[in-house]
Amino acid sequence: MAGKDYYNVLGIKRNASEREVKQAYRRLARKHHPDVNPGDQSAEAKFKEINEAHEVLSDKEKRKKYDQFGDRWQHADQSAKAGGQSGPFRDFGQGSGQSFRFEEGDLNSVFGDLFQGFRTGSSSRRVRPRRGRDIDSPVEVTLEEAYHGTNRILNLQAEEPCSGCGGTGRIQNVPCSVCRGSGVVARLKRLEVKIPSGVKDRSRVRIAGKGEPGHAGGNSGDLYLVISVKPHRLFERKGDDLHVEVAVPLTVAVLGGEAQVPTPKGELALKIPPETQNGRAFRLAKQGMPNLGNPSRGDLLARVKVVLPTKLSAEEQKLFEQLSQLRPICEVKR
Repeated sequence: MAGKDYYNVLGIKRNASEREVKQAYRRLARKHHPDVNPGDQSAEAKFKEINEAHEVLSDKEKRKKYDQFGDRWQHADQSAKAGGQSGPFRDFGQGSGQSFRFEEGDLNSVFGDLFQGFRTGSSSRRVRPRRGRDIDSPVEVTLEEAYHGTNRILNLQAEEPCSGCGGTGRIQNVPCSVCRGSGVVARLKRLEVKIPSGVKDRSRVRIAGKGEPGHAGGNSGDLYLVISVKPHRLFERKGDDLHVEVAVPLTVAVLGGEAQVPTPKGELALKIPPETQNGRAFRLAKQGMPNLGNPSRGDLLARVKVVLPTKLSAEEQKLFEQLSQLRPICEVKR
């Protein structure tokens, strides 16, 4: 890629932040990945360019050298060792616009020393293991799924160690042609995960070792499921408690009886005592949501909603008139 502009390859400005470099790389890698464009050689070539540009611009030291020396950044250290401004590489290192000229001397000797420096540096430099990054993945569930627990199939974009070079980025001291020396390649990963019962909004469920793979033998990062629970048409959740309205006929509220209370696992019969007032709440112990990571459960609070009769028959209307005579309006407590 001699002479190519790495910033232009990623479509970013020269003062782009590390985050902007990473975002641009991920966006372009997904678009041009060979797995997404099977048989497209131009996409494969573009993917290699993207990886090479990312490998340089995501590394502070390499980026600093690239900004200073341009496409000759890889030889900057060797030119300094070979004599700097007074050696055979005079005028090297003043920017990509400077000339590159030799003084008198044995070229074979010069390049022999230079490549010997490459070999020595490569053999003595040890790649340190590095842990992979953690990944956040948003997951939306229903209240019933949060109550019982559920499974999800996720399609994740992740970086994996390059199989061609074993994640080292080099093959026999030469940058790997597959990952362009980065040691990693972008892959689409299909993963089935278990969401435990009791999750709530903003719960973070850790899936150990399912984040981005480590580098050079380092441990993989973790995957975190960031949960959001959809609103429910019947239940209102407050912590681990559930609140629900229960329709109770007027006659049952006055005389007593039973009402059916909905719960996430089915209906329960609730005993309604005589003269139950509208809005009264009954607590059903341990009928609420499970507690995440704990065997305990919340409660279910059933609030009575008295349903007044409509379309009264003549006889029913007569009975209410008799009741009104027995219970004058002035006796109603305010």
